[in-house]
Amino acid sequence: MIRTLYILLVISLFSCKEFDDNIENSFENEEVLVNKNEISSDFDFLPTSTTNDVYKRNTYVFSYSEAHEQSEWVAYYLGSNDVKTTNYDRPFFEQDPLVKTESADWRNYKKSGYDKGHLCPAGDRKATLDEYNETFFTSNISPQEHEFNSGVWNRLEEKVRYWALKNDGLYIVTGGVLTDNLKTIGKEKVSVPNYFYKVLLSKDGSKMISFLVPHQDSDKPLYEFEVSVDEIEKMTGIDFYPNLQDAIENQLESKSDYKGWSF
Repeated sequence: MIRTLYILLVISLFSCKEFDDNIENSFENEEVLVNKNEISSDFDFLPTSTTNDVYKRNTYVFSYSEAHEQSEWVAYYLGSNDVKTTNYDRPFFEQDPLVKTESADWRNYKKSGYDKGHLCPAGDRKATLDEYNETFFTSNISPQEHEFNSGVWNRLEEKVRYWALKNDGLYIVTGGVLTDNLKTIGKEKVSVPNYFYKVLLSKDGSKMISFLVPHQDSDKPLYEFEVSVDEIEKMTGIDFYPNLQDAIENQLESKSDYKGWSF
């Protein structure tokens, strides 16, 4: 009974479509900052933040790291309405007006040899043009090698969309592993992660799976990049889905079960 109530609570809180009807449209440049120490119950589903700079958009939430000039994580709900074949014109990337310290300028990427790699993919936000355009803020990108971005990382993004349809929706947290002494690009020294991760939770809260992918081109099958959530937590210092009941959280985060997701 407790688990059922929790799952219902998570579903109602985590759906990016229902974050908060009273929040102004993010394109009106209104700052929506969530202080970790003043976090409300509306955000209880989110991962922990190591920076205390958590911002809320219409369809995703992100924790920004000024030290690395990118988000340490982006969290969102991916449902069937988000996955469409609609082709929108790609807008230019812009600095994010929500970030109080200013997100990195796109010019840091110019002639760097790195793609502007989406964290919340544009392909996961095709329900409307506004939602698609929201993914083109520099707070939602990280430097990625082109072969990685268009190769193994793209394969994982496509698999996640497939699983979202098969599981009637997924909760997703994704980002680069931000550590000391990373290579940087541009005048603002945007960090280049050595690894990128995704942590997925099924809509009914019964399954969790996570991937840790080295930042390099690879033809390996995706299951070779599956790791336990515990491993990613140790590398990042982030607690994913911290408000799951401890017993459930420990069980889901300690195991790897790619076969349970393959249908």
